[in-house]
Amino acid sequence: MRIAIMGAGSLGTIIGAYLSKRNETVELIDVNKEHVDALNRSGATITGTVTETIGVKAITPEQMEGTYDLVLLLTKQLYNGEVLSNLQPYLSEDSTILSLQNGVPEESLAAILGKDKVIGGSVEFGATWVKPGVSELTTAVDAFKANAFQIGELDGTITERINKIKEVLDLVGNTTISTNLVGTKWAKLLVNVAMSGLSTALGCTYGDVLNNEDAVTSAVMLADETLKVGIASGVEFEELAGFNLAIFKLEENKINLAQAIGFAKKAFGPQALLKASMLQDLEKQRKTEIDYINGVVSSKGKETDIDTPFNDLLVRLVKKAETEKVIPNFEENLSYFKELL
Repeated sequence: MRIAIMGAGSLGTIIGAYLSKRNETVELIDVNKEHVDALNRSGATITGTVTETIGVKAITPEQMEGTYDLVLLLTKQLYNGEVLSNLQPYLSEDSTILSLQNGVPEESLAAILGKDKVIGGSVEFGATWVKPGVSELTTAVDAFKANAFQIGELDGTITERINKIKEVLDLVGNTTISTNLVGTKWAKLLVNVAMSGLSTALGCTYGDVLNNEDAVTSAVMLADETLKVGIASGVEFEELAGFNLAIFKLEENKINLAQAIGFAKKAFGPQALLKASMLQDLEKQRKTEIDYINGVVSSKGKETDIDTPFNDLLVRLVKKAETEKVIPNFEENLSYFKELL
């Protein structure tokens, strides 16, 4: 099977390295030529909870040729128009695109590429870009190996194709097939909304959020809003890494807030070292995917007539940081969330 890792950033580097280690025919594709050159020269170096260097083949988009059987799409939704336009000449009738992008992009991808070409998924581990050729695995090794991916056909069926792709991804870490892809993607969205969103808005790691009572309480409120909006939109949330996310439905289930906070610390604790990719974008003075993460909850909240004050605030703070090209200050921005609390 000829595999393309489209977007060899922090996650793509690790995924491509472990697939390459297992002798799959893999090309890591990225626009960052310095990164591509480092990968080819020295291999993909993984630091953090593991230490390993693995030889890989990396190219820029201009160097693509032939056709790919499987494309793992890890680029940011911001660039989907250009990325998909460049990719289409290298797809055959039998090619499959597995979207591992943040948010819920599958419907728009299927509209461009065709429903038969697209399957969806989510990455269940975290990584941080270090420098060209080097990516830090921020998830505990046991958690990484036990829950690396969730994938599924758009219509929820179990097909020969999805089973074959599971076998490939199992070479990286355990992969679960979902029969409720929308619920799976919204479950991952909830984590990104609560943890990646706050990591970005406060300029900190997941661990910094979890270790501050006001910050972790705000994360729970962000999750609560996501559940309310998703359910109002007809979403049936799936479990995530074995955790039932219904505990974040604070009002409906009358769950004690302290219980929800304790759950968040337990569920997201293995990701404590993770710094959100959106925060990494701010550090590089790039535009973030905030409109496709917390912005989805805000926009869907308006459609379903559900108030989303925590997500609305977070989007404003991140867009302000984008405009001013600054890294958010933890204490300053946390004060705004304290006002809501």
